[in-house]
Amino acid sequence: MKKIWLVFFCFTLLFNCENSKPKTLNLISLVPEDTEILIKINSSEGLENGLKNNQLIKELDNYSQIENLKSLITPFISVNKNSSLIALSRNTNDSLDFSFIIPFSKNTNTLDAISSLRIDSSFSSKENISKLLYNNSSFYYRITDSILFISNTLQKTENSLLQKTENSEIEAIYNTSDNRKMTSIFINHKNGKSSPTAFTDASLQNQKFSDYTMLDSDISQNSIFFNGITKALDSTGSLINVFKNTIPQENQIATIIPSDIQHFKSITFNNYEIINQNLVRHKLQDSTNITSVFQNIVEIGFIKTKDNDALILRSIDPSSTFNEINQVLNNEYRGVNIYSINDDAKPFLNSLAPLISIATANYFITIDTFFIFSNDIAFLESIISNAQNDTVLSKKDSYKHLKRHLSDEASMLIYANSVEVNSILNSNFTDDKKLNISNYKSSAVQYIYETDFAHVNAVLKTYKNKGTNNSVNEDINISLDAELITSPQLVKNHTNKQMDIIVQDATNTIYLVSNQGKVFWKKKIDGKVIGKINQIDSYKNGRLQLVFNTSKQLYVLDRNGKDVAPFPLKFNNEITQPVSVFDYDKKKNYRLLITQGASISMYDKKGEIVTGFKYKSTNKVLSSQPKHFRIGRKDHIVFSHGNELEILDRVGKTRIKVKEKISFSENEIYLYKNKFTTSNTNGELLEINQNGSVSHKNLNANSEHKIATTSKTLVVMNENKLTIKSNTIELDFGNYTAPKIFYINDKIYVTVTDLQSKKGYLFDSQAKSISNFPVYANSELELDNIDNDRALEVITKGDNNAIIIYEIQ
Repeated sequence: MKKIWLVFFCFTLLFNCENSKPKTLNLISLVPEDTEILIKINSSEGLENGLKNNQLIKELDNYSQIENLKSLITPFISVNKNSSLIALSRNTNDSLDFSFIIPFSKNTNTLDAISSLRIDSSFSSKENISKLLYNNSSFYYRITDSILFISNTLQKTENSLLQKTENSEIEAIYNTSDNRKMTSIFINHKNGKSSPTAFTDASLQNQKFSDYTMLDSDISQNSIFFNGITKALDSTGSLINVFKNTIPQENQIATIIPSDIQHFKSITFNNYEIINQNLVRHKLQDSTNITSVFQNIVEIGFIKTKDNDALILRSIDPSSTFNEINQVLNNEYRGVNIYSINDDAKPFLNSLAPLISIATANYFITIDTFFIFSNDIAFLESIISNAQNDTVLSKKDSYKHLKRHLSDEASMLIYANSVEVNSILNSNFTDDKKLNISNYKSSAVQYIYETDFAHVNAVLKTYKNKGTNNSVNEDINISLDAELITSPQLVKNHTNKQMDIIVQDATNTIYLVSNQGKVFWKKKIDGKVIGKINQIDSYKNGRLQLVFNTSKQLYVLDRNGKDVAPFPLKFNNEITQPVSVFDYDKKKNYRLLITQGASISMYDKKGEIVTGFKYKSTNKVLSSQPKHFRIGRKDHIVFSHGNELEILDRVGKTRIKVKEKISFSENEIYLYKNKFTTSNTNGELLEINQNGSVSHKNLNANSEHKIATTSKTLVVMNENKLTIKSNTIELDFGNYTAPKIFYINDKIYVTVTDLQSKKGYLFDSQAKSISNFPVYANSELELDNIDNDRALEVITKGDNNAIIIYEIQ
């Protein structure tokens, strides 16, 4: 029978209850000597609850071996509702032998009360053994000294009468069980080659883990807990004694690995030389393998995803450890160096085998105190991304929930998500099943060595994401050909009603990229795009074109990146502001306004000059992009030049004469509460009404402050203080972009990015941070629902040549 211990484990889960009784009889004296698993049931009354309520237990019924085992055990469950023992072992045919050892009294249900169970009257025995028939199975029992012994083999029942040699070691471990717990499991590793559930590694499955293990268990609707000890004699070469004379350290690997990791294993110690000597002493390694690399290492880990794995070292002196590794700089990603390992340096990677080993690892990175080795550079880059975005396992809610039930420090910690738990179960049964256990998001077992034994804690617990918490996942990370010189910008895709991304690199190449990371096209133009890229529907057919300018040309491109004739328009004099696109009456009769120093010219969508626009230029250079605002039925074209705010009508004549000279800040001009709004270098908010009067409001800001508004919302960024309406939040000091306001699904969102620390922030209208922000960002953030699902996406520049799309779940 494949991995019999797991069958025993699963079976144990079926016999749990909440009541407990003190032990009054020495039932263990009748346990067969070849027992591999001994299950102590303090009460059988919880059986049906366990079967009906715990999802994991119900899912185990999918395995044929569990079904067969239950069919054998079920008849005898009701014989005694209090404490009893079930002994399990494998015979020479690798079939399951089991024995029930039950206190028998006048309160015990009689066997003949069991439906379909009958005594075989043709069977005779000199030792007062009787034979029972149940369906197609046979059982043998005897009552001696108020103890009922039942087995599916005659030999076991006969041997129960023989005097057994006392084993004080087994008795001592057995007696550590807690009668208040639902069930206890005693594992005799000497009698079997079964491995613990968490060991899926082939190298570990062939090792004897310990001599004896005793685990108390508790089961509820949503959780399964195991607590106990495991112990082995030094002479047995058991794996657990590798940790003898070492002191467990804090397991910190979860703080650096991606939150979606499938499995990790963490080994800690205070002195590698001791653990290495133990490996040799127990013949788990052929010879000593002390290298200077491990001089300051206190934790070694192994992580696994579906397609990749990595080895991790944690050092208390990273500089010294780095100097001991024979390495060559290979690459760089997001400011983190990626190194190649020379072949002569690789033997240390498996110095802790068979506890932890990796097939090969040609590259490594360092993050804080961690050294991470893998054979896949993309996997290392993913680890870097998640570390910088703080989307690491230790921040995952399900893992935090799990850690409440575990010790911070363990000699060995093994973690598995629901996919890995499913794989572990399948690997231990002959069936390959896809179990419905997705709610078991985080499970773990840990071993904490102390003197000559180890404490054991194991947790299998469901977790459901809280609806109020938004997770943020890095959905797309696409690298382009060269460093990006513009922030990624969202544009509408009229073919699928979704959003695409447009960006420009240092070679002046423009890319149109889908929301799935596919590059639709790239086009090299004459220079850098000035400002934002606009979209127009010049043919009034729903097909959108891109409109933008460089310092020399005005472009209109179609969906495929082709020039729309007669564009591009070429200019002799430098274009100094982004092209302004006006659609006065929302009839798609667009006007394109070009600024060249102190002069402005207006073109129609056909590239022809609009002769009716007759602005008389001055010698003052425009310091802001002209904007169009409609108030009531009047159109206003607004811009600043020198210390004057100009407000024109459609044809370029002055509509409103502003009554004050203004020392303009670097901020744009907005329409806020139906007033033309900007700020000055004195840190004042200026509001200009229809009469040209200027009101001043002290923002308590310096000259470098930044503002943004909608028609009703004002946002101010001053040094490290962000004010949204009347709510202020204080951020870390840094180099912040101007705030951006987004109005999506009737909600206000505000973004800023600290270009110094490369952190992108997202806030609501109350200046409260959206969960799981900030994220890694190298430019301002764009926010929208780009793919028409229920989630919002954030788009930003990642590495110098990369676009990142985050999804807010």
